[in-house]
Amino acid sequence: AASAIVGGADGVDDGFVVTPRPLAGAHEVGVVPEQLDVDHGVSLSARRTLPHSAATAAAEQVSRDLGAPDVLVNNAGLFTLAPVESQSIAELRATLDVNLIAPFVLARALLPAMREAKQGHIVTIGSIADRVTFPENGAYAASKFGGRALHQVLREELRGSGVRATLVSPGPVDTSLWDAIGPDDRAGFTPRASMLSAAAVADAVLFALTRVPAVNIDELRLSRS
Repeated sequence: AASAIVGGADGVDDGFVVTPRPLAGAHEVGVVPEQLDVDHGVSLSARRTLPHSAATAAAEQVSRDLGAPDVLVNNAGLFTLAPVESQSIAELRATLDVNLIAPFVLARALLPAMREAKQGHIVTIGSIADRVTFPENGAYAASKFGGRALHQVLREELRGSGVRATLVSPGPVDTSLWDAIGPDDRAGFTPRASMLSAAAVADAVLFALTRVPAVNIDELRLSRS
């Protein structure tokens, strides 16, 4: 079987890496750089400009060539800040495209093989913003609330199928996504030194993935201790 991981180090990304090796440890889970060499694997582009038809075809090719994926981690994300009245429709569409439509497209393409194999795990990386609203978060919150709803629907549809679904929703995570925002200099924002690390989120994902097959971790909500 293949392990599929989607996402990147800056939280706005692009990587789509598939490896036929079984998931063995934390080195195969977490933040995926844009370039990753995988022995006997397949590396595909999943950039924001990739048409959904092409993403579907690529995911279906993975299933045909490597079999049902063990894991799909939807980690790609786009985060912009603006009041509703000044946020452009283009920004809204781009945010929904990356944060909501892309996970739907990939799950839709890979689920038939997972169902047939009666195994697999779809992990959605959510956010505190999938349950709590903040100013200037109109587009992002809409996408993340939608992502949580999509996860909950998948959980109901997949119950008893052998395919698991988990939502991991962290608070602010210290990645380069914040570079252009400068939270340390903005009132009401969490200082970067007080944010979760990307490794902590990866560890939570690994925890969910490594439970015995009869156990589904429905949701994990993460905050800094």
